[in-house]
Amino acid sequence: MDLTNKVYDQLKTVLDPELGINVVDLGLIYDVEFPSPRKAVITMTLTTPGCPLHDSISSGVKYSLEKIEELDEVDVNIVWEPAWTPDRMTEEGRRMLS
Repeated sequence: MDLTNKVYDQLKTVLDPELGINVVDLGLIYDVEFPSPRKAVITMTLTTPGCPLHDSISSGVKYSLEKIEELDEVDVNIVWEPAWTPDRMTEEGRRMLS
C-alpha cells in the first residue's frame, strides 16, 4: 500500500464528533501532500467556520497520522475556501448520514 493510501486509511479513523462520520467520507480532506520525505501536509476544512470542535478535529487528524511509521512530521492546514458543502461527501458518508 502506498503512503497516500495509508494516510487516507488512517484519516478514516478520525470522526466528526457531532455527526459521527469520518473526515474522509464527510469530504473534509481537500489535499494530502508530501513536501519532503517523512512529512505530510493535510489541507482540510470543517463543516462550518465557527466550528467549536476545530482543535479537536485537527488534533485528531495529526494524532492519527503520527501512527504511520513512514511519517515524522504532520502539518494540518485548515482552509475555508472552497467552503464545505454536503456535495463533497462520499456515497458512504451520505449513507451514514441517512
